[in-house]
Amino acid sequence: MGQLQGKVAIITGAGSGFGEGMAAAYVREGAKIIIADLNAEAGERVAKALGANAKAVACDVANADSVNAMVKACVDTFGVPDIVINNAGTTHKNQPMLNVDEKTFDRVFNVNVKSIYFMTHAVLPLMRERGKGGVILNVGSTAGIRPRPGLSWYNASKGAVNLLSKSMAVELAPDRIRVNALCPVMGATGLLSDFMGVPDTPENRAKFVSTIPLGRFCDPKDMAAAAVFLGTDAAEFLTGLEMPVDGGRTI
Repeated sequence: MGQLQGKVAIITGAGSGFGEGMAAAYVREGAKIIIADLNAEAGERVAKALGANAKAVACDVANADSVNAMVKACVDTFGVPDIVINNAGTTHKNQPMLNVDEKTFDRVFNVNVKSIYFMTHAVLPLMRERGKGGVILNVGSTAGIRPRPGLSWYNASKGAVNLLSKSMAVELAPDRIRVNALCPVMGATGLLSDFMGVPDTPENRAKFVSTIPLGRFCDPKDMAAAAVFLGTDAAEFLTGLEMPVDGGRTI
């Protein structure tokens, strides 16, 4: 029997990258999951690969109506979620802070921060009404712990996620709802070239990898392992963590 047998989970941004890795691990461990992704085609691809215990729902996490509709689809299909992973995120290109326009700034904060506001409003009343607790995992970043130059507004958004997770953990503890932040270092995802601010070449990758003591980027399997553990009952006494998944980058 899997470590997450019988659990229902929502994973945003699960059509690729870290989210896809977490989705695959959750299904392997027995969970039923909603793959919420802005890219409907990507979400359907992942759901089809994972089988009957995964359902794709197109969702813009920066839109309250879209989030509410996605959560309703979860309840109608699998039931009230036990675990919510707020993984969807975006960034601006690595550049001087004054070069980032207001539209880009708003998009970064809407996708990375306001999305958690919308998701919490949608799922918290359901978890409270059921009365069995729950797990919320917010994907923050090492950027909110040890920021890199050129990503100031993105760093700020992830700092907000990291701190929000701790604040939520304290407030929701009486409801037995655990809240933790997963803080990955860079991964070889679709956002890598924006994070680096230079072309994605082996030479440029090597410069950034050199800042990570264990000598490689974060892989979806690394995030998946942490997300599985924190979603299980074995982690029942862990809340408010700002867990670096970073190969030592934040040391």
